[in-house]
Amino acid sequence: MFDVLVVEDDKELRHLFCTILRKNGYTCLEAENGNIALDILQNNYIDLIISDIMMPVMDGYSFIQAIRNAKFDQPVLMITAKDTFYDMEKGFHSGADDYMVKPININEMLLRAGALLKRAQINNEKKILLGNTLLEYDSFTISHEGKEETLPQKEFLLLFKLASTLNRIFTRQQLMDEIWGLDTETDPRTIDVHIGRLRERFRENPDFEIITVRGLGYKAVKKV
Repeated sequence: MFDVLVVEDDKELRHLFCTILRKNGYTCLEAENGNIALDILQNNYIDLIISDIMMPVMDGYSFIQAIRNAKFDQPVLMITAKDTFYDMEKGFHSGADDYMVKPININEMLLRAGALLKRAQINNEKKILLGNTLLEYDSFTISHEGKEETLPQKEFLLLFKLASTLNRIFTRQQLMDEIWGLDTETDPRTIDVHIGRLRERFRENPDFEIITVRGLGYKAVKKV
């Protein structure tokens, strides 16, 4: 059973989300703003956070930045009425893992929550299996049909990040912040160089490929 924290100032919507989550086997805790949510995180084990953006006292952006600065690494699904690309980009840069725009399709929310929890479990186990290709985080190795290859650290971390959530688009800046760190002065275009190297290494791999999404970033997909 997974524990979900719903952070939403609209009482009816917050209760609706929690009712649906509980009916689908989750345990749900509620908070009406970021400050209350921070207190809950300090005193309870939480697997997933679902957070609104526009809230009193502490908005969603500030809340997510605060938990990331405090080294809380739970996946965050951001839910908001803000639907511009700028708002979405700001949400991801603040540390959100996924983003939905109101009005919310409840079934889609459940699917996204399940996908985020699966990804978190993958990261805890530190292994990803894509078809017959195994990525092992602790050794930076990739194995396929009996052949094992150790990758340079940054290349492996980049591939592991993309493979942890297939079909999800990651911006260059997201990947830079995650792998090179928030304070890096490295040019984000460095990502393009590493992606090129990964594509060359795994050009013949039958299990996955890395796709460029023009104007946004990159994603890993399974080969058909």
